[in-house]
Amino acid sequence: MVFFCFLVDQDRKVRSSKPAAGICSRCGGGASVADMKTSTRFCYVPFYWRYWKAIICTFCGAILKSYR
Repeated sequence: MVFFCFLVDQDRKVRSSKPAAGICSRCGGGASVADMKTSTRFCYVPFYWRYWKAIICTFCGAILKSYR
């Protein structure tokens, strides 16, 4: 009997951020421009990374706009 277990997940991390002008439309908190890193893992082993920029809320963490 053969049993296959496929576990795939994504992890987003903020590498660095700088304050930006504007407020969050959801909670009213401040905004910042962040360099983001997304890593996709298969059975806890990362096999794909992507670096991108996003404008995020400093209070609730919502992604307001992304630049790929």
